[in-house]
Amino acid sequence: MNPEQHIETNTSVPSVKKALEGREDVELLVNTFYDKVRDNQMLGHIFDHVARVNWQKHLPKMYNFWEMILFGTEGYDGHPLRPHFVINSVHQLTIPHFEQWLSLFFQTLDELFEGPKAEEAKERAYNIANAWAHKIDYMNKLNDSPTIEVTQS
Repeated sequence: MNPEQHIETNTSVPSVKKALEGREDVELLVNTFYDKVRDNQMLGHIFDHVARVNWQKHLPKMYNFWEMILFGTEGYDGHPLRPHFVINSVHQLTIPHFEQWLSLFFQTLDELFEGPKAEEAKERAYNIANAWAHKIDYMNKLNDSPTIEVTQS
């Protein structure tokens, strides 16, 4: 995945964007982003019907995660890749899923924010999506590989 391939320009972008500056902005980013995810044909059903996300618990966790990633705050407690492996065991996640996630994240950032932190958020999201997509893709390929059988003489 190349981050430049996933930046989408929305012609209905508000004329005034702001800098991404703190918790309130992170909450706006996360809420707006997950509204897009839930409405997305490729991703929405995974969150709502496969993972059955409890949004009242998930959103605050994501606020803490992105606030930690972007501003170095404490408060996030979790292992963010682990739930993706669990979901993948029920509904195989593929690189296009992560590309779609990233595209929606970039679109949301571009609609709401500008400046160095918004660009940093894109870079960090790209790195996360790319690493996780390739780890899960590797696991999927291992699961699809034939197993070795040992016979004794």
